[in-house]
Amino acid sequence: MTSSRSRIEDPRPHELPHYQALLDGTDWASLATVRGTGESLPTALAGILNPDPLARAAATDKALRQVTHQNTIYEATVPVALYVAAILNHPVIAAESFGHDATIPPHRPTLVRLLKWLSDTAYDADDECAAIGERLFGEGFLDGYGEMREFRDLRPAIFSAVHPLLSHDNADVRDVALVAAIPLAEHPVLTAHRVELAGHARRLLATSTDRYNRDRVLAAMKTWDNDISGLENAEDIATRERYARFKAKRDSWGATDGTGGYSEDPPF
Repeated sequence: MTSSRSRIEDPRPHELPHYQALLDGTDWASLATVRGTGESLPTALAGILNPDPLARAAATDKALRQVTHQNTIYEATVPVALYVAAILNHPVIAAESFGHDATIPPHRPTLVRLLKWLSDTAYDADDECAAIGERLFGEGFLDGYGEMREFRDLRPAIFSAVHPLLSHDNADVRDVALVAAIPLAEHPVLTAHRVELAGHARRLLATSTDRYNRDRVLAAMKTWDNDISGLENAEDIATRERYARFKAKRDSWGATDGTGGYSEDPPF
C-alpha cells in the first residue's frame, strides 16, 4: 500500500473525464502496476478502440493484465478504471456483435469484458473489503491505501457510465452491468439507486442461470433488506445451505485450533 498521487488535474469525483483527456493527461510512467510502472498503458488502452477485433482483444488483455493481480488496487488502477468507464459508450465498443457465441471468452464482446473488469475491481474496493482492512490494520487503513480510497471516491463517476447499460438490448450486458453497479452503489450519494437496482435484480433472478451473477445479486438484495424468499430457485437454496454448513464447520475449526479457519469465503 502506498500513498496515492493525483492522476489528473482537478479531478471531479462525480464527473467522468473524456477518455482522451485521461489518456493524454495522466503521467502513466509514474504509476505502479502489477510489475513495474505504466509507461506502456497508453498504447494498450488506445488499442482497446482499434477497429480490428483481434487487435482490440489483444490490447484489452494487455491493458487490464497490468492492473489485475490478487485483488489489489494499484496506482494505475484508478485512471485505467476511469478510462474504461469513459469508453463504454464508444462507437467501436458499441458496434461489436452480440451473437450466440458472445458468452464464450474468446468471443466475448469488449463491452462485456470491460464491465466485468470494472465489476471485479469495484468488489475489490467495496465496503466489505474496506471493513476487513480496518479490522486487520486499524481505522487508518484507507489513509494508507490511497489507491483504494481514490477508487471509492470516484465510484459515482464510474457508475454514471455503467448505469445506462442496465437497459442494454443484450441480456449479458445488462446482467454484468448490474453486477458492476451493485458495489459502486455503496457510495453514499448513490444509495437512492438501490430501489432501481433491486428491480433489475428481480429481472436477472427471473431470467439468468449464471451462478456468479445470481450469488452477487442475491447477496445485494439481502443487504438491502429485500425479501428474497420468492426469488431463489432450487440451486440458490442448495448453494446457500451448502455455504451455511461450510461456515459452521469453519467456525468450529476456528474455535478449536485458534487459527480462525479460512480467511475468505468459498467461491460458491
